[in-house]
Amino acid sequence: MIIGLTGSMGCGKGEIVKILEKEGFSYITLSMMVREEARKRGIEEEREKLMEVGNSMRREEGAGVLARRAVAKILASGHDKWVIDGIRNPAEIDEVRKVEEKKADFIGVIDGKDFRSFIVGVNTERELLISRILSRARESDAKTKDEIVRKIDRELGVGEPEDGQQVAKCLQKVDVMIDNNGTLAELSNGFLDWYNKVK
Repeated sequence: MIIGLTGSMGCGKGEIVKILEKEGFSYITLSMMVREEARKRGIEEEREKLMEVGNSMRREEGAGVLARRAVAKILASGHDKWVIDGIRNPAEIDEVRKVEEKKADFIGVIDGKDFRSFIVGVNTERELLISRILSRARESDAKTKDEIVRKIDRELGVGEPEDGQQVAKCLQKVDVMIDNNGTLAELSNGFLDWYNKVK
């Protein structure tokens, strides 16, 4: 099983990753693919610069490149339960779903395994997102409300090219939407209610 996660920064995707790791899932994030590429290109690993590297990778190799690279690593790993975090373009969803559909890109690599794939969206109200990002105090996070709003909008697709970040469009293609406007316990229970039906 491969579970892909999408949603705005600060929405709680990382909490779902923790739940799935307890269920025996291995974890990969699409930003790992960008960081690898940034290192190859000798570019500093700072959020804005990484966003530009990711966008240039999509321009050069197609909008699904990050997910394609992540899925190749997953299939080569031999492990059969994975969570992919950081899906930000609908083409990345298409790449994850190709594994289940056994599309040509992955035939031969799949090696007879039948993977199921699910895309999970996490929804959080904007004001709550902003307050969570301000309070979590990650070094990479924006420090002012205006800067956070600008980054959230950019992630959602405002001013971005089609092959750039398009989280709003990703959220329209999910298999399930998990609400995270309450407590961590409510997020966990909501996610596990769904997961226990499909595992």
